Amino acid sequence: MPRYQLTINDTQRELDVEADMPLLWALRDELGLIGTKFGCGIAQCGACTVQVNGVAMRSCVVRVSDINGQAVRTIEGLADGDRLHPLQQAWIEQDVAQCGYCQAGQIMSAAALLAQNPDPSDADIDAAMAGNYCRCGTYNRIRSAIHSASQQMNAGWVDAAAEERSA
Repeated sequence: MPRYQLTINDTQRELDVEADMPLLWALRDELGLIGTKFGCGIAQCGACTVQVNGVAMRSCVVRVSDINGQAVRTIEGLADGDRLHPLQQAWIEQDVAQCGYCQAGQIMSAAALLAQNPDPSDADIDAAMAGNYCRCGTYNRIRSAIHSASQQMNAGWVDAAAEERSA
């Protein structure tokens, strides 16, 4: 079986998996990172969204072999230790989650948006979050939480882990 090297949440990992194994299953079954959820299996719902090199991607259709040597961030790697990322804190404050199933994917898509656009408009948010479905319909709260996190980040929140990674 081939060996693949990935940096998962800032930790070098080696995976002995089949070349066509979706990243979702490598994360969940091989590494025990179960925050990323299986939803549809065809990249349409967004529940499995992670970041690969900072870009939001649907892990159910990304093959491990296609991202060999790249950096993956999952919901488990978003917080800085016990310190929640502003999006995670805003999700709590805005009472976003209902059933919660889609929330990891929603948050990872929103984090990729804020990394590229620190002050998004409603239209920017809608475009970036398109394809992340919430069966509970908390879209207005999701948008409010993204705006709230944006404000907190623009007011000087420092992601110490991200600064350490870039140093």
